Amino acid sequence: MLAVQPRRLLQRPRGLLLFAIFAASLYWLLLHGSATPHATEWGDGSPGLVQAPLKADVENKEAPIAPAEPIGDERNRPPSQDTHDAKAHEKEAEDGEEGRKKHEEEQREEDLRAQFDREYDALAKEPGADAIFGQTLNTLEPSRKRDLTIEAHLTPSKDNIYYTDHQSYIYNPYPKYNGKAWLAERAQYMPCGGPGGTSPADILVFKGLPKEFPEPGFGSYRVLGMDGNLCYERETRLGIYGYQSDNDTSKPSVDWDSIRWGQLQEQCAQKNKARFSMQGRPNPYLTTIYSRQNSSDSVVSNVDGKNGAKSSESHLRDESLKREGPLLRRKRDLVEQPKSSKSKHIAGSEARTAVLLRTYTGKEYSENDRQVIRSLITELSLHTGGLYQVFLFVHVKDTAYAIWDDEGTYQYVLERNVPPEFRDIAILWNDEATQSMYPKIDPKKATVHVSQWLSVQKFAQEFPEFEYIWNWEIDARITSHNYDFVEKLAAFAKRQPRRGLWERNERYYIPSIHGDYDTHFRNEVERISGKSTVWGPPKLPFVNPVGPKPPVAKPEDDNYRWGVGEEADLITVAPIFNPINSSWISGNELWGFNDSTHATLDLPRRATIVTHSRVSKRLLDIMHVENIRGNHISSEMVTQTTALLHGLKAVYVPIPVFFDRPWKGQDLARWFNGGPKGESGNIGSAMGWGREARYRGSTWYYRANPPQRLYLNFMGWEDTNVGGEEWEELYGRPCLPPMLLHPIKDIEPTQPGYKSESNLPYS
Repeated sequence: MLAVQPRRLLQRPRGLLLFAIFAASLYWLLLHGSATPHATEWGDGSPGLVQAPLKADVENKEAPIAPAEPIGDERNRPPSQDTHDAKAHEKEAEDGEEGRKKHEEEQREEDLRAQFDREYDALAKEPGADAIFGQTLNTLEPSRKRDLTIEAHLTPSKDNIYYTDHQSYIYNPYPKYNGKAWLAERAQYMPCGGPGGTSPADILVFKGLPKEFPEPGFGSYRVLGMDGNLCYERETRLGIYGYQSDNDTSKPSVDWDSIRWGQLQEQCAQKNKARFSMQGRPNPYLTTIYSRQNSSDSVVSNVDGKNGAKSSESHLRDESLKREGPLLRRKRDLVEQPKSSKSKHIAGSEARTAVLLRTYTGKEYSENDRQVIRSLITELSLHTGGLYQVFLFVHVKDTAYAIWDDEGTYQYVLERNVPPEFRDIAILWNDEATQSMYPKIDPKKATVHVSQWLSVQKFAQEFPEFEYIWNWEIDARITSHNYDFVEKLAAFAKRQPRRGLWERNERYYIPSIHGDYDTHFRNEVERISGKSTVWGPPKLPFVNPVGPKPPVAKPEDDNYRWGVGEEADLITVAPIFNPINSSWISGNELWGFNDSTHATLDLPRRATIVTHSRVSKRLLDIMHVENIRGNHISSEMVTQTTALLHGLKAVYVPIPVFFDRPWKGQDLARWFNGGPKGESGNIGSAMGWGREARYRGSTWYYRANPPQRLYLNFMGWEDTNVGGEEWEELYGRPCLPPMLLHPIKDIEPTQPGYKSESNLPYS
């Protein structure tokens, strides 16, 4: 009798209504937790004021409880009117409760947006607001950050700089080529010629920083080992690449349209071929890691039925190339193609890096665009003897052009969309070329908007001589020396131990509250993370990791040695965050990666906003294989997630990021590291839907206002009452420390009264 009482209760409308309300309330509490903002203890144990807004787009909801099986003759009993009424009341209660909860969520989010706006507007009236703008050579303090100065890179210049009394310096951050230490590890460096056959010139810099220029809110020059006591001005920075002031009507010293940058880079690499493996290596994972799966995917066509052995490696490579469709590489005789996956680097060889400048048909190249591209080629490729090679990676948006069927069409599109000097570094591609590689991916998902990396993967398969590839946004700008900046990023990543790395990766490093990166910050992140840390790849039956296994069972048994000296497979310049529960709009854009016991949305994953990053050939090779299998992830999640699944080394490098408001460190942590454990992802993420407006005052995000304004002023043009010829006569020329800025669009002279503003909507 007691056993059936619950059944009788649930057959009554009132009982059902009470039970439904109770179940819905319990589910909500379990799902969303307390309404009190999280406070993560930091450092000395005091709360770090890490707020976690409570909107959570939890993807992995629990399976609904199956209804109780009827007993005895109840199976054949027709439903009573009470049952119909009960179901109606239950649905009404559920709808009402869900609607109320949804409204409360939306109101909380709206309150948070209003709170941020109030704080942002209030800070506009505080000392230090907008201090990143209008800083010039006139207020330069050469010894302000003297301890950051790397004197070995600086040589006093004899040039007379007419617009300032400050001493300028020749800046040379390159290694001591052909010195004793160099030749002990590498082949001889051969210098390369620039335009006109002359040796490439060096840029000039100034010591110091403007008096009022603020400290970065995120990141640190000291942590990166970067000279942060330098200021760059437009003419000394870009003059050797064609910059001329607006009132300079003299003829350019170089006929830029006659320069062939591709030829210069190829000649440079060939002169230094003893230093590099010019042959490269084919993708080893096509024939090893998933050999049987690949066989069923028709990547491997000849299989020995006895033991499932794969056919000859050369045949496998040929079959893979057939699958890949149109070739990006137009001149296949430039570099000898690899013949075997067993080919290795020669002893002491250096790994080369390709830089893919992402651009598109229809883009108008401003004079500044051209100057910046010339600087990248000169400083990364020609000065280094071919260590880097720069390409213009051109997305052909109009599918009506049959660029793969007719050479004349290819050349027509090239000539109509690329300036003459860059045509021999340009590689055209379109979605057709990438979609043909991966027939198991829905073509609607294999487009540049969702799948930006497919084209990079295709490049990596056809250009295997490059061990690393920079996916470079054409609307990004480095204010300082290109080689110094990217090499400092790579060196930082190489120094990082793997212990605690994924946990450090998911947090903005805020020096004012986090302290020393390699001690206090590292230790506190581990303390806060507890046992919930990544140590090797997750165990999934459908993923065979290609990365190394941890040397010890537990991270605490490793004394921060594993990973030190290991090149990173992925380098990002923004946090690698956990998108689950973050309400980030693309957090569920993944397909495949499942089996009978694992749903796709259960997959552990990571993401980074803005795809500007360096990736290894190893990472791109396994991404290529996963896509062949039909496993696919959207652009801002795929490199990070694949690295996580395969146990590869991924590093967020904390570049200096500045703000137009004088935020305190605790407030930056509250708004940007708002997760339950002080991370940038998870519940409360600033990358979540409706929260990205928090980045509007920063110098790096996909939408931010300061980059455009800073760079227009830097180039001598007015923006928001700062800059322009008359303004500079009063205050001097703007100069900037080493910075990576994004986004920067359409850098052209402005009219008086101009104010830049982004037209992209905030989510």
